[in-house]
Amino acid sequence: MTLSVNSIFTLEPLSHCQNLTELYLRKNNISNLCELYYLKQLPRLKILWLSENPCCGTDPHKYRMTVIRNLPNLQKLDNQAVTEEEVAQSMTEGENITTTPSENLENTENGQLETTADQTSAEATSETDTDLLNFSMEETNKIREQLGMKPLPRDKFSSFSSPVEGNGSRKKRNNILNAVLLLLKDLDKEGLEIVQRTAGNRLHQLQKKELQQDR
Repeated sequence: MTLSVNSIFTLEPLSHCQNLTELYLRKNNISNLCELYYLKQLPRLKILWLSENPCCGTDPHKYRMTVIRNLPNLQKLDNQAVTEEEVAQSMTEGENITTTPSENLENTENGQLETTADQTSAEATSETDTDLLNFSMEETNKIREQLGMKPLPRDKFSSFSSPVEGNGSRKKRNNILNAVLLLLKDLDKEGLEIVQRTAGNRLHQLQKKELQQDR
């Protein structure tokens, strides 16, 4: 579908085009990357051209990582092929869009700034067991949704929750770890390879950081 140079400002009407495989949106008025929320509902979308819209911003790398993270099935973005390495990289360097533009605006106005899982883990020092369980289950199901999997029911996830003993940080780490382990069971070979590369990159970053601190 070619819609370039059409003064389009929202992608909501496209969310119902389930058979859409190619979408050309150059030189429109799409100002918010949260519009990608509507494209996440298109399972067959393989080619997207979104450049020269206000939402692309001033950081091309951040823009590309965010688009790929939310649309991991894309084969080509802005006339450039999407690689497996970029898909893996986007999981740590792209922003995960979980709300519509209007919902995101409401949250911002109410001072409810969204944080990533890493920010939450670093900043939160004490939470109830229920909060920790909801956090892990929600994150797990978000990832499963991106990969086309069915969400896990609460009762299945609860059996993997960490024991009550231990401090908040330890319980959070255990719950996140359990969430990852649950996800791994349903991944195919390609998915596992992406996780392996992402984990390797993350481990390399942590090791590099430790070396710098030791100097």
